[in-house]
Amino acid sequence: MNKKITIAIDGFSSTGKSTIAKLLAKKYNYIYVDTGAMYRAVTLYAKQNDFVGKEFLNKTALVSSLKNISLSFRFNTELGFAEMFLNGINVEKEIRTLDISQLVSKVSTISAVRKKLVAEQQIMGEDSGIVMDGRDIGTVVFPNAELKLFMTASADKRATRRYKELIDRGDKVDFKDILFNVEERDRIDSTREDSPLMKADDAIEFDNSDMGINEQFERICALVARRVL
Repeated sequence: MNKKITIAIDGFSSTGKSTIAKLLAKKYNYIYVDTGAMYRAVTLYAKQNDFVGKEFLNKTALVSSLKNISLSFRFNTELGFAEMFLNGINVEKEIRTLDISQLVSKVSTISAVRKKLVAEQQIMGEDSGIVMDGRDIGTVVFPNAELKLFMTASADKRATRRYKELIDRGDKVDFKDILFNVEERDRIDSTREDSPLMKADDAIEFDNSDMGINEQFERICALVARRVL
């Protein structure tokens, strides 16, 4: 496969965007960028500095501190994917907690945060050969991407997946809290003023409520093949 393309994967939380993106990157030897990890890392920074909590958001303080936030991905050969580093510190585990999940949509509504991260994401994808997943990749970050996917599934199915993931990791969580978080993130992501979550006109929708990873992967690989011929 000589021609390299940009693959933009958008969709709701816990739809398996990152899993599919990682598989595609590995198969085609593409760069994988988890934009959600970037927003989670900024959220972690905001939480550590008391800029955000369940009942508050100090937008002014966070925006003023954006210059102090340095994000980078570093490939972990043992894990087979890149991990998120915040100001030189590996925060991959910290950003995946339910606590951060409950705050990230709040932080991602801030235009200055989105502007900073979108600019960094566009630089990462200048040479194509990239798979990027998030909420506004096909609509804002890479509107000219050769392949755009929009992942969706029922809230209950997504909450069940997330619950199992956290339980398997050893976290103590309640399913009702997970379901509420999924539905609340959907509401915030879809109604924010700046770059709301929406399906690009030319994106292919995948409802994977009852679709396994292997079936999704095979179908998407067929779509990639058509675009690199």
